[in-house]
Amino acid sequence: MLYLLDANVLIRADEEYYGFDLVPQFWDWLLSQCQAGHIKMPLEIWQEVCGSRTQLGQWINDKDVKAALILTEEADPAILNDVLDSGYGANLTDTEIEKIGQDMFLVAYGLAAPNRTIVTKEVSAPSKQRANRKVPDVCNTFGQVWIKDFDLYRTLGFKA
Repeated sequence: MLYLLDANVLIRADEEYYGFDLVPQFWDWLLSQCQAGHIKMPLEIWQEVCGSRTQLGQWINDKDVKAALILTEEADPAILNDVLDSGYGANLTDTEIEKIGQDMFLVAYGLAAPNRTIVTKEVSAPSKQRANRKVPDVCNTFGQVWIKDFDLYRTLGFKA
């Protein structure tokens, strides 16, 4: 199984419960999981975090971390278009696409190969429409498996 991280997983871990100064072993564990090929982050999602001036920004820009973390493939344009049209809505405006941000890439990479799971902090909100749809709901549209971050930590055996 390959787990694909949403940016909010790392951002919230750093800001709320696994700060670098509080739980440095989390970040060592995460790097080891990336190096082992269990966890990756699409480049487009990585770009959402790489400009941060926090410790997370420093960590994610470290050459060894970047090499281990980033998924080394390009999004399939046909899958990406399907995610936009069927997952969010047909004929999206430029403003709607901007609001969706990079989430469409996360879902498209999940759909690109079997045995991939999206990991996100987003909460399902099935009544949301078009650009307001949440990653779990877009995943559900396609039958793409997704889990919350703490489910990932339990599955891969992180112990704080």
